[in-house]
Amino acid sequence: MTLKNWLIFLALGTIWGSSFLWIKVGVGEIGPFMLVTLRVVVAFTALALVIARKRTILPDLRRTWWIFAVLGLFNLAVPFVLISTAEQSLSSGLAAILNATVPLFTLVIAPFFISEERMTLPRLGGLLVGFAGVVVLMSDELRAGANWGDLKGQALMLLATFSYGAASVFARLKTRGMPVEVQAGGQALFASLAMLAILPFAENPLVFPRLPITWLAVLWLGVLGTCLATLMYYYLLHEVGPTRATLVTYLFPLVGVVLGAVFLRERLQVWHLLGGAMILSGIVLVNRYKPPAAVAVTPETAQAD
Repeated sequence: MTLKNWLIFLALGTIWGSSFLWIKVGVGEIGPFMLVTLRVVVAFTALALVIARKRTILPDLRRTWWIFAVLGLFNLAVPFVLISTAEQSLSSGLAAILNATVPLFTLVIAPFFISEERMTLPRLGGLLVGFAGVVVLMSDELRAGANWGDLKGQALMLLATFSYGAASVFARLKTRGMPVEVQAGGQALFASLAMLAILPFAENPLVFPRLPITWLAVLWLGVLGTCLATLMYYYLLHEVGPTRATLVTYLFPLVGVVLGAVFLRERLQVWHLLGGAMILSGIVLVNRYKPPAAVAVTPETAQAD
């Protein structure tokens, strides 16, 4: 990856890594469906402003609406709801480990559809080393009280990560040539429509946020965790491919440990350093692999797919 790609990768990991904290804050007062609905509506509003500010030419929705509908459901609405629901019962450590399975699912799915994403021993080895680093990094928290018996929460997290992996491959195939703000805004629009339609039936009575900290969580998740983060993610997706782009999930627990050490003065333990080193080593190992040059894809051929 280029220096620009690495900087975006690290920034994305920092933003998304802190999102799990804000999800915990949000579901402390409101239900997961309400939180996700507010999150995607705020994100769509922010993305619509970005599109208007840049005067981006929009694609023909008669041909592309189904692409945005699929992404809105399986890259936003469904995994957001699954993760928000799972975090009501799982510890943050276990949630971080399960969330880190996204690139593993992507590695399995991508080779069937994208030739340059073929599985290789170095790539598989890097992914496994990085995942092992996540487990080592969170081992202390797991020993302290992870709810291993909550099979429902674990299943919901794994379904969410599978959805992310599949959606990443789909986006790589179907949105090549589209401006990133159109990709992000289109899926946010359909995610908002889906959540607004489901919300009255999913949560009754509806509980709206009252606490300022909950509204702060909604704004953080909507503007930074979805709007800005999705723009950066789609940029990386088409620059480096879905497997390497989803490696950003390995940074989430590492970001949490670093933030705790810097702002909360939490003590770094030897397994934090070891796990962090394994995570970074796995990411570097995967990125050392150079796939064969892909055939150029134009907007016309992308739509023809």
